[in-house]
Amino acid sequence: MSTRIRHTLTYDASLNDVAAMLADPEFREQVCEATGMVRHKVTVTGAGTGMYVEIDEVQSTAGVPSFAQKFVGDEINIVQVEQWTSVDSADVAVSIPGRPGEMSGSITLRESGGTTTEEVVLDIRVGVPLVGGKIEKLVGDLLVTALKIENATGRGYLSARS
Repeated sequence: MSTRIRHTLTYDASLNDVAAMLADPEFREQVCEATGMVRHKVTVTGAGTGMYVEIDEVQSTAGVPSFAQKFVGDEINIVQVEQWTSVDSADVAVSIPGRPGEMSGSITLRESGGTTTEEVVLDIRVGVPLVGGKIEKLVGDLLVTALKIENATGRGYLSARS
């Protein structure tokens, strides 16, 4: 079983400007810092079709409920990989090395009237008997919070460049 999240981020910018932002390692670094990562490494290769993004990040699990914390420890390493199949579409895979969980899905950019939406769809799977569903919901809630922070960071990034 898995839990699906779908979240839309909106930017008052063209699709090309949003795609350029997502290809900028500086923006990706800003997002890691804004979401409170303990450590992170951002790798972006190329831009547009064929762009490859890897974000290897470590975050504290302080504040995570005890039923989940016993599975992840004091910190959790998350590796996000995006493979852009076009300037407006990417496949996403997120792994948690050494832990029983993963996410996979897509990112889609769409422009209408000078506004670009970024739709993120991810299926979260946690292979832990009895509490897997609870952990999936927790991860989904944390992910939506992180996407809201990314959206605010992106809006600031784009407005500073216009």
